[in-house]
Formats: sequence, structure tokens, C-alpha cells
Amino acid sequence: MTDPITATTALTITLLGTGTPLPDADRAGPATLIEGGGQSFLVDAGRGVLMRLTAAGVQAANLTAVLVTHLHSDHITDLGDLITAVWIGTFEPTPLNIVGPPGIAAVVEAILASLGSDICYRMAHHDDLPERPMVSVTEVTNGPVPLPGPVRVSCAPTDHRPADPSIGFRFDHEGAAVVTAGDTVPCAGLDGLCQGAQALVHTAIRKDVIAEIPIPRLLDVLDYHSSPEEAAQTAQRAAMDTLVLTHYMPAFPSGGGEDWRARAAEHFDGTIELGDDLHRVEVPAPE
Repeated sequence: MTDPITATTALTITLLGTGTPLPDADRAGPATLIEGGGQSFLVDAGRGVLMRLTAAGVQAANLTAVLVTHLHSDHITDLGDLITAVWIGTFEPTPLNIVGPPGIAAVVEAILASLGSDICYRMAHHDDLPERPMVSVTEVTNGPVPLPGPVRVSCAPTDHRPADPSIGFRFDHEGAAVVTAGDTVPCAGLDGLCQGAQALVHTAIRKDVIAEIPIPRLLDVLDYHSSPEEAAQTAQRAAMDTLVLTHYMPAFPSGGGEDWRARAAEHFDGTIELGDDLHRVEVPAPE
């Protein structure tokens, strides 16, 4: 359980999962929790996300929405677990809102189809479970995201080709704004999303390390991810206060990462945050 949010905090960032497609005993798959105004938003749903949500004190049924940046498997692998958890963990029909780029509706439809036998078993066994899982899916590419509540959510295209389309999200509340980039190289869409925001959550890989590994499948990741330096340059262009790095590849040991911070600090004047799963960053409302 994380510490209570302070009264001056407008938005809170929790790195639920800081890992990559490579299995890691200490890092869950990509997932970030954004909280503010009594709302909770999950950005991406990598492996182990439901466990990390529980550790952060948030129940899946209380999520305002699950926001998906793109359709790579490591970012969506536990969507089925979230759908099932909300369905069987509530006693009134509770919809799970899922937002993502074009293609997410087909993914969710396929997940529900894969759960078909389980859904039939549970409905046959539990008289108080008369309805199938309620899932609302919205596909977006650019502009405001139609969600209720005091936190305004918007999105813009990013560049993770050939994983296309991909999008980043922005959360505005009480004058503060947080941007979650997902996987991308520097691009105009992300730059626009960052303008006027205080914090950027950005995935990053150590290109200098990966470039020395003679494995084509690893070398291929160099051209569609940002390095810590590139993420820092994106934050610097927007004059942001805080850069939060995540999705570390290759991952540093628990408690480490100072070399990552040093590389980013060469290009960014603000605060640089990184760490293990459940690392939390508070974003205050402007004075």
C-alpha cells in the first residue's frame, strides 16, 4: 500500500510495471497508474498488472478506464485478467472501460471469445452472475477521450512503427498535466501532447548497451524506442518539471539506475524519476 496522497497533489503516477517483454522476476510488464480527482486510470496492462494494482491499493473494478498505447503483446497481455476480475469481483454489473488505438476493439472481442468457456462455466454455476462481462471499448487516435469525471484525458499519435497506430495520453487536473508516452521515438505528436504539462512518463531502452549485443531480434528494437537521452530531450523541449522513466531494457538491478539518470540529466534540467515497480511520483497543482 502506498502512502496517502498529499492535499496539494493534483495527479499521482505509480509505476506498476517497469519491465519489458523479457521475463523479469522483479518487474511486472508495462503498466502505469495515474490517479487524481478520485479517479484511477491504468495505462497499458502488461503481465502481473492485477497483482501490482492490488499492491497499490486499487481494485480493478474501481478503474475509470484502461488506456492502451498500442497493441504489442507485452502491453495488453493481462487485459483478460482485468476483464475477469471486474466481472466476478463485483456484485452489480460493472462495465470496464477500455480505450485504445484502432484495433483494440478486435483485440477485446478476441479476448472475450477466448474466455467463452470460462464465462459459460461461471454463469452456469453462480445464480448471482446472470450477465456476461460488461466491456465498453472506445477507439481513439487524436484529441479528447470521452470519459466522465474531473480528470480530462486526451491523446495524440506517437511513432512506434511498424506497431501502428500508437498513441500517448495526457491527463489534466487542477492545472496539472501528466503525459504517458508509451513506446515511441521522438515525434511531433508527443511533443504537442507535452506542451504545458508538468510530467512525462516515458519508456526507454539503453541503445548503447543493446547495440553491442549481436542478436538481430534485439537490434531490431533500436529503431522504434527512445533512449533515456531522447526521452529527456522530449521533456526538455516542452520545459517540463519531471521526467519519469520506465520499461527499462536491459533492466537495472533493484535500487539501481543511476547511470540511466545521469544519461538523461545531460539533456534535461528537471527532476528525473525512475525505480522499481510501485515507485510513485506526486505532481502538485500549480501554485
